[in-house]
Amino acid sequence: MADRPLSPHLSVYRMYRYSVLTSITNRFTGVVLSIGLIVLVYWLMAAAEGAGAYERALGVLSSGPFKVIFLIVLAAFSYHLLAGIRHLIWDSGRGLERAQSQRSAWLIGIAALLLFAGLAWWTHLHWAAGAAGRP
Repeated sequence: MADRPLSPHLSVYRMYRYSVLTSITNRFTGVVLSIGLIVLVYWLMAAAEGAGAYERALGVLSSGPFKVIFLIVLAAFSYHLLAGIRHLIWDSGRGLERAQSQRSAWLIGIAALLLFAGLAWWTHLHWAAGAAGRP
């Protein structure tokens, strides 16, 4: 019994560094999004409780640490969304060759950075408008 490998054994997979890195990153961003969901539920519950609770929640969620958390969740969302689309393409049987997979890993990384930068810029504009008292 001691000679048998664990199932599934890692030696049956052909995993390259970029595929391992993108897989781990996709899983990590999923965990970050799950944690961000807790903050979203807090905000929604405060909105459902009434104006006083909502104002208190806005005070907490508008603080510096929560803005940093929001940006981290936004970065995780950007990567996880695009990596999920990549996995849907893989499910159709396309892009599975080593060169195609490596190219798509780079494409996902660059596109996620661009998407995050655009969303962060848009968010910054809305935070600045809110601080100035504009809608």
